[in-house]
Amino acid sequence: MQRCQEIERSIIKKYRKTIWNPFIGALKDYRMIQANDRIAVCISGGKDSLLLAKCLQELQRHGSEVPFELEYLAMDPGYRPENRRRLEENLRLLELPAHFFDSPIFSVVDKQVDGTPCYLCARMRRGYLYKYARELGCNKIALGHHFDDVIETILMSMLYGAQMRTMMPKLHSTNFEGMELIRPLYHVHEKDIIAWGRYNQLEFLQCACSVTDRTRQGSGSKRDEIKALIAHLRKVNPQIDQNIFRSAENVNLETILSYHKGEHCVSFLDDYE
Repeated sequence: MQRCQEIERSIIKKYRKTIWNPFIGALKDYRMIQANDRIAVCISGGKDSLLLAKCLQELQRHGSEVPFELEYLAMDPGYRPENRRRLEENLRLLELPAHFFDSPIFSVVDKQVDGTPCYLCARMRRGYLYKYARELGCNKIALGHHFDDVIETILMSMLYGAQMRTMMPKLHSTNFEGMELIRPLYHVHEKDIIAWGRYNQLEFLQCACSVTDRTRQGSGSKRDEIKALIAHLRKVNPQIDQNIFRSAENVNLETILSYHKGEHCVSFLDDYE
């Protein structure tokens, strides 16, 4: 219990400027939590989801302006026994009373032969999480995506997807009516999450997927390439992270060739004359 309390205090005190304040800022900026929400905090066992769970737990206990409820949801998509044990040990250490359930996700994606099936894995995970969150009476799920995930997604969409997209701070589910996804760590940088974990001597799961283990032995993923690109650009311009992020906020439609709104496409030629 004492170690758990020290870990909790480190979020509020030592990492107040780099983790707690950005966490609170994102919740307020994007109005992520409303009164009487029941939120399923989705825990994979990685550093991001475990920090998210502790931040929301602390907010519910001490700092929330509105009442809300939390359920902690941990899914085993097919972890090796040692990874499953580590996740369970971290849940006990951090005093997170999680609902545990199993799914066959890794066995399904392991059969994919073309490239890395991370997109399929993410979609399947989200579907299972929505399903079990709804069974627990939740109207929202919270995921641990952070600031670096956001800016990497922007560049990946441009360089590999030929489109301008970002990872949104919150989304309505298209398959589970009335359910919503929120990302409370939207403003928190990955380096600060890593620093928090090292300071508290915590050991987290990485991807823990056999497919990822195989592919990382060869070439890295597209996201790895983007991470390396941003790291290089950061050496030249320390503001590059914020510039990438703000590019998704400061879109000037008068200088865009075309854009989509739902099924409708608008071209600059539509009213050029």
